[in-house]
Amino acid sequence: MSATGDLLIVPAADVAGILEGEEAAVMAIVAAAYAMHGGGESVVPHSSFLRFPGGRNRAIALPAYLGGPAGVAGLKWIASFPENVEHGLARASGLVVLNSPATGRPYAVVEGALVSARRTAASAALAARALHADAPPARVGFLGCGAVNFETLRFLLAVWPDIGQVRLADLSAARAAAFAARARARFPRVACAIARDWRTLLAECPLVSIATTATTPYVDALPTDTVRTVLHLSLRDLAPEVVLGADNVVDDADHVCREETSLHLAERATRGRAFIRCTLAEVLAGRAAPKRPRDPCTIFSPFGLGILDIALANFVWERAAACGKGTRLPFATPA
Repeated sequence: MSATGDLLIVPAADVAGILEGEEAAVMAIVAAAYAMHGGGESVVPHSSFLRFPGGRNRAIALPAYLGGPAGVAGLKWIASFPENVEHGLARASGLVVLNSPATGRPYAVVEGALVSARRTAASAALAARALHADAPPARVGFLGCGAVNFETLRFLLAVWPDIGQVRLADLSAARAAAFAARARARFPRVACAIARDWRTLLAECPLVSIATTATTPYVDALPTDTVRTVLHLSLRDLAPEVVLGADNVVDDADHVCREETSLHLAERATRGRAFIRCTLAEVLAGRAAPKRPRDPCTIFSPFGLGILDIALANFVWERAAACGKGTRLPFATPA
């Protein structure tokens, strides 16, 4: 942290440069944050949702503290405006503010949308590696062709470089085509094809990542003869009956059973959380099995804990400070 009281502003271009090729490091940061959270070394208040009138637009505040030797505190403030994409803008925008746990003083502001997408993708890849007990999948499906699933593809290829086929589905044919073109350019060894719809996608892929802007469930069944693992990153796509019929792993049950998520609806239907088997932290620590023998499908549902954002943003800040990136502003509060 800055000893001078300066505030380091790290913009998106610098964040992208710092994180380029650092998939292994990002996954290690996310895994360490999960381990500390599982060991009680974190403070994660419930996120606050600001919902704008008349549509799906929202902004979310995620405060968090993560312990350990370094210790970091902060807040992610991220907006999701789905209609932005129709005007050539990114759906998500935001920032992460980092504060000293010793003094409370802010020392960095880091662009948050890319940090958020990368930490989400890293958590998905960690879950896939831990939970997908079969051989590495030759084919992976992506339902939703936005930034989060593109980053998830990046991280899954870091885990399993031999993935050879990708299937895509999106309500927008143009968005699916753009995703495929970008994937072919970035990962030329991977063959991309666009599925007719989400049912076709699920019927073809043993591992599926779902990252959409859906607000109500529409996936009413999983073809358990094909799908073995679902990374349910957007949290509101699966009908409660689908959740209740599967093996469920989460990042934090108290957080994920809120805000009308599919698991929240399942909890309401059953008046309990017995359908949640364990957390990913427990699987990573060896305290829970990756799968139960007779379960047809395992669903990973991460609410997205703020500790992941502040941990990764702190990594970005450290790298930026070390190599002179970002912009320093004086930020001194009179005594």
